[in-house]
Amino acid sequence: MTTGNGSFVTEFILLGLTNHPDLQLPLFFLFLAMYLLTMLGNLGMITLIVLNSHLHTTMYFFLFNLSFIDLCYSSVFTPKMLMNFLSKKNIISYNGCMTQLYFFCFFGISECYVLTSMAYDRYVAICNPLLYNIAMSPKVCSILIFSSYLMAFSGAMAHTGCLLRLTFCDANTINHYFCDILPVLQLSCTSTYVNELVVFIVVGINIFVPSVTIFISYGLILCSILHINSTEGRSKAFSTCSSHIIAVFLFFGSCSFMYLQPSSVGSMNKGKASSVFYTNVVPMMNPLIYSLRNKDVKLAMRKILSRRIF
Repeated sequence: MTTGNGSFVTEFILLGLTNHPDLQLPLFFLFLAMYLLTMLGNLGMITLIVLNSHLHTTMYFFLFNLSFIDLCYSSVFTPKMLMNFLSKKNIISYNGCMTQLYFFCFFGISECYVLTSMAYDRYVAICNPLLYNIAMSPKVCSILIFSSYLMAFSGAMAHTGCLLRLTFCDANTINHYFCDILPVLQLSCTSTYVNELVVFIVVGINIFVPSVTIFISYGLILCSILHINSTEGRSKAFSTCSSHIIAVFLFFGSCSFMYLQPSSVGSMNKGKASSVFYTNVVPMMNPLIYSLRNKDVKLAMRKILSRRIF
């Protein structure tokens, strides 16, 4: 029985993060703890922003969307990953694999552009503070977020559409812990040249354009900060940008390592480690980075906690 795209494969087997049986249970508890922290951190950030009127600003509008994306992003593959740690045979259906891949691409690309929007927001706030309310009006912010999701939709459709045209004959073992693009491409019994070209172009655009925009924004921010006379002013400016810079390096660094290199078995094995960063570590770290290094968030948290106590 074949699938709708002419493939003979109706299900895939995920090799997982490791093939050592002794590591399965410890890894299950490790990634379960990380997933719970991710859920708690991002849901907490969303709730905090919604409930506290002082956080109804442009920066926290972007942070709200970032937390929402991280919440969905980690939920695309982590529950399946946790189940696989406890299963003897890690099976995912063909349709389930394509669905997982689509939403993985969608939320991954969304994060790229939301982080870019946040960099632009910091640039306007520091370099053009007098024009901030005009340049970052609610309408402009809505357009930036809508554009982020539109780019994500286009990129996810391009990747998934190209994969649906491939034929999978006999090989059905994916050398990964979720349905990622490059490991799935290795299983096709037809030419993947077009797919690899699409991956290089789409991933290149979605990493190059945001990276250059962020780099230029922070270059201009640095020039502006160096012209600030007071040490306190410089320190405050650096403080408002440091959290975002850490998040950008973690996400873009691990994504670049995975996708902007030749596809091979060796690179796939190395890619699993970098994948853990952008699929599990980054969504968990983002709320911690933005809450622990942000006075407004800590103040809002104290206010909500004091209301609950008293």
